[in-house]
Amino acid sequence: MAEVIDKAAFFEFLCRMGDNTLVLGHRVSEWCGHAPVLEEDIALANTALDLIGQTQMWLGLAAEVEGQGRSADDLAFLRDAWDFRNFLMLELPNGDFGQTLMRQFLFDAWQALILTQLQDSKDAQVAAIAGKASKEVAYHLERSAATVIGLGDGTEESHARMQAALDLLWPYVGEMFDSDASDAAMVAAGIAPDPAGLRAAWDTTVRATLEKATLTIPEGDFHHKGGRTGQRHTEHLGHMLVTMQWLQRAYPGATW
Repeated sequence: MAEVIDKAAFFEFLCRMGDNTLVLGHRVSEWCGHAPVLEEDIALANTALDLIGQTQMWLGLAAEVEGQGRSADDLAFLRDAWDFRNFLMLELPNGDFGQTLMRQFLFDAWQALILTQLQDSKDAQVAAIAGKASKEVAYHLERSAATVIGLGDGTEESHARMQAALDLLWPYVGEMFDSDASDAAMVAAGIAPDPAGLRAAWDTTVRATLEKATLTIPEGDFHHKGGRTGQRHTEHLGHMLVTMQWLQRAYPGATW
């Protein structure tokens, strides 16, 4: 492990990465058995499995860095809602299929960028996790972008649904590029990039796809904040955790 100046900031960063994939993975898994066609049902289930696998790596390293005897499972199932650091957009209810895929695309575009840069991290474990996850995310992005284009430039109804999804989700994307003291510590240690520095490349990718999808980006860049700082503005995560954490809390320490 690289020399870390601020262990608390490193733990925070790892929880942010792991919480994003955990929460989105759970949301996407909710489509299992409910997707519009069998192919999409399988594809979404596989995406969810990829995200949960990434969670295991990020939160496993977070537990190691914390050094308090907790495991990845402890961090996933025994924290309360205010201790999670995921982007607020990822905990929103799935909505319709178009909303789910629009959310996936907006996050995939961000995740692909940060994982590319994290492969150059001075922390060997972070770089290794990013290298493995980036292969999965490259496919996620290719698929979600193609679906957004297909639905956006499809029928009148599919176009309207995708525009509504974009209008709903766009105010949440700014949070992905907020920077704080923890981010500054990670930049100083050479562990992770400044999220704000990802915005230009993200805009290029996203705008090109949305143009092909014949969708209009909402004006302004006001955004909901609070997920990654623990200042939650919604009750969505709390409701989701009731389902996600029920078994572990009902039967503490249960093993299979």
